[in-house]
Amino acid sequence: MTGGSRAAKKEQTRQALLDTTIDLVDDRSFGSLSLREVARGAGIVPTAFYRHFASMEDLGVTLVEDSMRVLRRALREGRRDLANSGLPIARESLTILLRQVRAEEAKFQFLVREQHGGVAEVRRAINTELRLFSRELAIDLARIPQLAAWEADDLEVAADLIVSIMMTAVADLLDGDGRPATEEALVRRAEKQLVMAILGMGQWRTVQ
Repeated sequence: MTGGSRAAKKEQTRQALLDTTIDLVDDRSFGSLSLREVARGAGIVPTAFYRHFASMEDLGVTLVEDSMRVLRRALREGRRDLANSGLPIARESLTILLRQVRAEEAKFQFLVREQHGGVAEVRRAINTELRLFSRELAIDLARIPQLAAWEADDLEVAADLIVSIMMTAVADLLDGDGRPATEEALVRRAEKQLVMAILGMGQWRTVQ
């Protein structure tokens, strides 16, 4: 087997471990999984697991990072709307995000469930990624003329609020009954929350 073939096989097995984990956590917590069952699901012996991940916690953190790339792309689309207009095009931003949720539902379900889950390393990885999102968003907010004089800490608080609203919308969507009317109501509510947050930001300096 050539070096390239070995690398491709290793990547294929690594992805199989990640995919198996996502399948297994469909209706249970990550902390309840065993290395043995993940390895079996990927078609390898348990000892071969360590050629790809140092531990189950390492696998979980990698899964967070891979899953968060999807969320990062979705939120960047929303931030681009915000930076270009001075106010978020809330419905468009939410539509982009929720479309991504439906396309990658299992990964988002994992993120929402494990954000407050029992595996500390995975929980910290999710929260670290969300803080990075907030910091990136705060940079975009600083480019809005009305917010140019804001302190960095205030911008990060505002960004945290926006990200929290979006993540709550994701959790509500995943917990919903899947009916179009329910999802439309969810979008309208989240849209109002975003608009209220942005409008409130415009008054922040006058009410301190």
